Amino acid sequence: MSGSEVTECIAALRAGWMSLDEVAERFRQRDWPPARRPMPTTYADMAQQQDVEPDVPGSYDEVTAAYDRGDLTGHEYIVLSDAVAAAINAAAPADRDQGVEE
Repeated sequence: MSGSEVTECIAALRAGWMSLDEVAERFRQRDWPPARRPMPTTYADMAQQQDVEPDVPGSYDEVTAAYDRGDLTGHEYIVLSDAVAAAINAAAPADRDQGVEE
């Protein structure tokens, strides 16, 4: 297989080589690169971001693209999205919520 670990796992799921639980666990254990650019701080930054940016290889973009192509069912997409969110939340700095009251 060629492509990122994300596309390879989704292809293995489709082919029956991996179960949904196995792919979800793999997604929980990996590091996820940011999928989008940071919020613009100037008008020049905002203007540069008007162009559609390509999917970031190995990011959550690939999970969403697989769902959009029909490679994932709605249930699979939800399970894998939850796994990605768990991995991102686990990797976030502990002080990210500092100063925010609930």
